[in-house]
Amino acid sequence: MAGTRHFIFAAFILGSSLVWAYVEELDERFNENRKSEPWLVEFYAPWCEYCKTFEPVWYEVGSELKSLGSPVNVGKLDTTLHNSVVSDFNIRGYPAIFFLKGEKSFEYRGPRTKDGITEFTNRVAGPVVRPLTSVQLFQHILNRHELFFLYIGGRSALKGQFFKVAAEYIIYNYFFSAPEEVLPQTVHLPEAPAIAVFKDGTYYLYNEERDGNLSDWVGKERFPSYFQMDSFILYQMGETSKLVALAVVDDNNPTTDGIRYKTLLEKVARDHRDHYYTNFQFGYMHGNDYINGFIMGDLEMPSLIVMNMTIDGYYLPEHDIETIEELLQFLNNILNERLNLLGGNGFLRRMKRHYYRAKSAIKTSFASAPLGTCFLFSLPVGLVSIIVWGVCTAVPVEDDNPDEGALLATGTRPAVTQRKGTSQKRNENKKKD
Repeated sequence: MAGTRHFIFAAFILGSSLVWAYVEELDERFNENRKSEPWLVEFYAPWCEYCKTFEPVWYEVGSELKSLGSPVNVGKLDTTLHNSVVSDFNIRGYPAIFFLKGEKSFEYRGPRTKDGITEFTNRVAGPVVRPLTSVQLFQHILNRHELFFLYIGGRSALKGQFFKVAAEYIIYNYFFSAPEEVLPQTVHLPEAPAIAVFKDGTYYLYNEERDGNLSDWVGKERFPSYFQMDSFILYQMGETSKLVALAVVDDNNPTTDGIRYKTLLEKVARDHRDHYYTNFQFGYMHGNDYINGFIMGDLEMPSLIVMNMTIDGYYLPEHDIETIEELLQFLNNILNERLNLLGGNGFLRRMKRHYYRAKSAIKTSFASAPLGTCFLFSLPVGLVSIIVWGVCTAVPVEDDNPDEGALLATGTRPAVTQRKGTSQKRNENKKKD
């Protein structure tokens, strides 16, 4: 029995060592060699608690990419020790994840999960636009990806625009190109060349006259019409001009109201797409922690909320929404500016947000490590107390020669001069004797 336990322990240690071996600890020399090979790098700080929680996931990413035969190297870099290396990257928080390929760098902005990071790496490591050369390959991509963009046709100015936009959005979505003959009969094109987005079990075509700039259209279409969101997705919504209509629910304890809110939003997203997709993104979110921080209050679950992530504003319905007609009226009132925008990013609101975040951080820190938090905050208080006590109890030094202080203020050295004069008089007296 003891031998079995020792074997299991040894196997666990060996497995952990192999997983850790797939992630390299980097230093300042990395900046000199990174352009010769593709790298996936985590920039972290030792004081970052989330970095410590994320560490096992990062080792799983390294192991997964290795098992897939990926040529991408995986590493991690301590930004507190190697500031010169991170000067080229606009790091706004930790852990920051970048894929580096030659002169190019791509920041990962999705959920910190093994599958999400692995998918991102495989996407940006390959060509920006992948060709689909057969019906079978197109069908494979259609079955594998819930959302992707496709250029259809031969050479054209539109194809050049497509490649340019694909380079901009490759961190979020896949982009493909294909000739018309590889498309199934269910796809009908009024003309070619054309650009389509495949999502929600169907496809939508880009129309320059109706949709305007291709980059803006891709930015609005790069999400499913209705899906589950998290804090990372909501952060990305700030880069678009869309409002986010969200059902905030507790999936662990589903309720009739929560199910109704989700169903209503999904129905609007599907059946009223032409009217609302330009202005709204629909979805649902499990839990209200992020929303509470956003509104700086407590939002009960389930609830409906419409968020403007660009200016940190939000709308709440004035009464419970029971029917699709009431939901449509709520959305129309927002579009027609009949409802007051709550929140915002004015000066006072920003100050309140900083205070709220600081208070929340202290609460979280105290909940996880009460003794450490108390010590952290008592240390500066103790130092200030010692300084104040020292100043208040200090005994003033009496000045026996006030005239000397006045002379010193003028830059003279009276004491030294007086000693020199006395010494000279003594020498003269000795000579006379």
